[in-house]
Amino acid sequence: MRMKKNILITAAFFGLTAIILGAFGAHGLKRLIDEEALLTFETGVKYQMYHALFLLFAGSTSLIPEKAGKAIFWLTTVGVIFFSGSIYGLATNGLSAFDFRTIALITPVGGALLIAAWGVLFYNFLRLKIK
Repeated sequence: MRMKKNILITAAFFGLTAIILGAFGAHGLKRLIDEEALLTFETGVKYQMYHALFLLFAGSTSLIPEKAGKAIFWLTTVGVIFFSGSIYGLATNGLSAFDFRTIALITPVGGALLIAAWGVLFYNFLRLKIK
């Protein structure tokens, strides 16, 4: 039960911060970065929100065993941080003293973790026995 609460809290946090970052991108970054970078930033926001909703589902359903829920939680959480987080950094690279291109390889790692989370869900749905 504790894991489901953690999943739901993380889902709410990712959703909340996706809305905040989306508004910041649309209004605060518009004059600071070019159109292509703004589209890249929006991609990070979209994937963060998609996975906030994914975690909301995973934490709310009884169709996923606890062990699978835990795996989905960690794969998605680290995946969002790596994928969306690195995209935010890369899109705003010119605004920072840190060169986010040096850690750009974590973007595909984050994407792979997100794919793996969906794979765990898919596998567990295939194994589902409905009476």
